[in-house]
Amino acid sequence: MTKRKALGKGLSALIPEADRLEERTFFHCPIETIEPNPQQPRQTFTDADLEGLARSVREKGILTPLLVSKIDQGGYRLIAGERRWRAAQKAGLAEVPVVVRETTPAEALELALIENIHRKDLNPIEEAQAYQRLLETTKATQDILAKNLGRDRSTITNMLRLLNLPQAIQQDLIDEKLSMGQARVLAGIKDSEQQERLRERILKEALTVRQLEALLRRERAGKVTPKKKEEKDPYIQSLADELKRSLGTKVEIIRRGRKGTIVLHFYSDDELGRLLDLLA
Repeated sequence: MTKRKALGKGLSALIPEADRLEERTFFHCPIETIEPNPQQPRQTFTDADLEGLARSVREKGILTPLLVSKIDQGGYRLIAGERRWRAAQKAGLAEVPVVVRETTPAEALELALIENIHRKDLNPIEEAQAYQRLLETTKATQDILAKNLGRDRSTITNMLRLLNLPQAIQQDLIDEKLSMGQARVLAGIKDSEQQERLRERILKEALTVRQLEALLRRERAGKVTPKKKEEKDPYIQSLADELKRSLGTKVEIIRRGRKGTIVLHFYSDDELGRLLDLLA
């Protein structure tokens, strides 16, 4: 059977024909027999968010079944729907509708990620961490992962780069003190001190992404890369020193392969005349 993993298909990527569920497709499961998914991409569940959903659950129940898998010890483990499960607990429900689906740990993580992305439940760091776990678990390439999740390859690459940011900046992104665009600019900077300095300016001056990029360009333009000091040939240097003693002025011998240039320095018209007389 061909798996339907396209993100654009929404819930049908998780539960086939979810809009036409029949009684035989799902069943009502005691809520205490369900345990959370340890690989759940979403780590943050606010009380206010859950309380709002719990009020809706009390009034109308759970409209979309939870997706679960059986576990060896008995009972079920959530694949997708942890937010609904938590809200059902708050609402005091004894049972919740579930659909059982047998999956590997990697498939369970992928399905949970699809649901969270589709519902826009993840913050950028949670999403990036889920991508990283999937890549490590499945040994897939970013191209294959992007195809399975219905995402652009560039999106996954940019998200993974966020994990290289210092923890303080990652937390700012989680707390929505920094936008995704601002974090992406900071992720492109290798110097951690420069990252921290620009982060402070963003927070203090409320810089937009364009202003941040302009500031970064100015900083880079202001830095002059020092020229690499060329190692001098000892023999050529000794010849230059000998000419310096003979002519009484600074002498440079610049060699390029078999060719080169001798530079004589003078500091006045009289010294130039003296050197010309010596050379003549």
